[in-house]
Amino acid sequence: MLASTCLLVGLAGGAVSANAAECGDVSIVIHNVQSAEVLAYVDKFILTEGYGCNVETVPGDTVPTTTSMVEKGDPDVSPETWVDLLPEVVPRGIKEGKIVFAAPALPDGGVQGWWIPKYVADAHPDIKTVDDALKHPELFPDPEDSSKGVIFNGAAGWGATVVTAQLYKAYQAEEKGFRLLDPGSAAGLDGAIAKAYERKEGFITYYWAPTSLLGKYEMVMLGASVPHDAAEWKRCITNLACPDPKVNAWPVDKVYTVVTKEFADRTTPEVMEYLNKRGWSNETVGKLMAWETENQATGEEGAKHFLEESKDIWTKWVPAEVAEKVKAAL
Repeated sequence: MLASTCLLVGLAGGAVSANAAECGDVSIVIHNVQSAEVLAYVDKFILTEGYGCNVETVPGDTVPTTTSMVEKGDPDVSPETWVDLLPEVVPRGIKEGKIVFAAPALPDGGVQGWWIPKYVADAHPDIKTVDDALKHPELFPDPEDSSKGVIFNGAAGWGATVVTAQLYKAYQAEEKGFRLLDPGSAAGLDGAIAKAYERKEGFITYYWAPTSLLGKYEMVMLGASVPHDAAEWKRCITNLACPDPKVNAWPVDKVYTVVTKEFADRTTPEVMEYLNKRGWSNETVGKLMAWETENQATGEEGAKHFLEESKDIWTKWVPAEVAEKVKAAL
């Protein structure tokens, strides 16, 4: 199990006295994903101001960065890594002792699926699953033909767009009065959701969390009537040419902070204790990303906003002495 490989560093009570000489240099990757970016800047601020580390940020992306950590031992820390997207690299890195897991960056996991607006869910509490929703096309009217229901698909080129198309077949949604709407692009999908939501219209849509859009617009993810079947998912749900898809539940992606074993061994126990504890909910990071988007803020600005406004969350990640140092630096 993934959790069993987490690096757990026990720390007895006592004052935290880490300084730059003890913590030393730390390289943190900034992934080109809003949630990963803002978490990296939160780590940079806390490690710099609270633990006296000399932090360098470097750009990267999930696959090349994690591969580099396994093969070259650099960078030191990847704050948000969707490990299920790397089914060969991550297990090899763990087995060879090149990388270790710290805390789950997103304890809720990376969540994908079909969602409906919260105002629809509140008005119709009997709608809990996809099957429930598909019984009521009239509650999710197609903007082009109100006699049908609508399901917004993802953008062209996304793996999730193939999955949604296959699940649309598996649920026999067309026969139940629904049209699968192609938004054309990510911007088109966001625009369709925003337009319908602002008008308080019903719709079913593919989306994922955490995202700024779900931080702004409250949505409820529909459940599935069956558990996730990984073999069936691979056989048919992810293959658009497969003619006989069966109903399946979306998997929850595991999202961890990953560090190189070399860094874990050389840094202080206090720093690793922080990395083994720090993590936030999809709701928290979704709302933060929505604030960034609305205010056209950078990830660094978002991190400072979080540290200033959410002390009740992050102060639980660090000892009191470190928390005071971070507060004083804000």
